[in-house]
Amino acid sequence: MAAPNIVGPTTIRAKTTFLTAVTGATGTVLLNNAASSGKAFQVTTLYISNIDGTNAVDVTVEVHNQDDGAGTGYSLCSTVSVPADATLIVVSKDTPIWLEEDRSIVVNPSASNDIEVVCSYLEIS
Repeated sequence: MAAPNIVGPTTIRAKTTFLTAVTGATGTVLLNNAASSGKAFQVTTLYISNIDGTNAVDVTVEVHNQDDGAGTGYSLCSTVSVPADATLIVVSKDTPIWLEEDRSIVVNPSASNDIEVVCSYLEIS
């Protein structure tokens, strides 16, 4: 596991990933940086939209210290209530986070199928 040199990268790719029909209980992996990928991800935006027109939903977003949502999760936000038809900005370009190799981001709503998630990031190798 060797993190790439971000001072002189070979490749920088702008990417966006999405989640729909997110389930609760164990959460859903939003972004996964596999061990030995040779990449670092700079997460620049992470939006969570409550698509339920009536009820609020509580959302927890964690960075896990292993890929595939394994290991220990560390909260970016914990049980934050997102009102009906509203959007929560968890990460913005003003406060980006880095996802090193063998790390993942997991989203866990209190109610299944009530949120959609959009995440933009730079993949650096």
